[in-house]
Amino acid sequence: MTLDPSPPQPATGPGGAAAPPYGTAPRDDAARRAELAAFLRSRRERITPEQVGLPRGARRRTPGLRREEVAHLGAVGVTWYTWLEQARDIHVSPQVLDAVARALMLDRAERSHLFALAGAVDPMPGRECTGVTRELRQLLEQLTPFPAVVQNSRFDILAYNRTYGRLLCDLDALPQEDRNCMWLAFTHPEWRASMGDLEGAMRVMAAKFRASMAEHVAEPAWKALVARLTEASPEFREIWAQHEVVRPVSSVKLFRHPRVGALELTATSLWTGPNPGPKLLFYTPVDETSRERLEQLAAEPAALAAV
Repeated sequence: MTLDPSPPQPATGPGGAAAPPYGTAPRDDAARRAELAAFLRSRRERITPEQVGLPRGARRRTPGLRREEVAHLGAVGVTWYTWLEQARDIHVSPQVLDAVARALMLDRAERSHLFALAGAVDPMPGRECTGVTRELRQLLEQLTPFPAVVQNSRFDILAYNRTYGRLLCDLDALPQEDRNCMWLAFTHPEWRASMGDLEGAMRVMAAKFRASMAEHVAEPAWKALVARLTEASPEFREIWAQHEVVRPVSSVKLFRHPRVGALELTATSLWTGPNPGPKLLFYTPVDETSRERLEQLAAEPAALAAV
């Protein structure tokens, strides 16, 4: 069963009168619809068929998914979704927007952006559509005792296993909006104390963030994080003003854990979708001592890990 199966109807004004035809709407509404259309296309084109269990086929020329595939995944009428990407002047229900958000695997910030552009109220504003599948979450746990995390290019922490959740601080105790590696590296005392090369890590993250942000300069979530960090951290203000973009960095990281001691770990990243989409980052021990300490950390009771 698809949502809104009938063709979209033109928008109506007060009292049911027909609204101005498409192309004569107020300029701000037209700009918002155009931005919504571009945003939907960009999210659709970043998802591969394989990510959602669809065959690629020999004749695929569309980057990412086709429009009809998004409509099918979201159980939404193809016409409705097509008209959204064409910036048509139509009214779309929150239920349809929710279905589109799930089909496009939007994260929390992207979902909020979608509803804002559509001029609709999100019925479930706390809902997360990160695209972290059940299979990927199972893989995270199977990597234990090696720390593993799924991040997006904004350094939001989307999912993690219990070892990573205890490596730098107690992630479970943090509110969702603070689970961002940039925010934690610049503001969280325990996270900062655990980093063996804090200054180098901050510079590398800021440089990678700036490089990634080139494709997201107009997106509210990116601008909001920069503003939040600028207000909270003098170190961030200084580094950000230097406009550095990606520096070479060693894959071997040193962590100092308050209970198990120092750990030398090699970082490996695997993209779960088209670069720069979400990535799986995991750490493997450089030596036997680090391996033993990882096993000790993973085996700690939850109550002790939170101390």
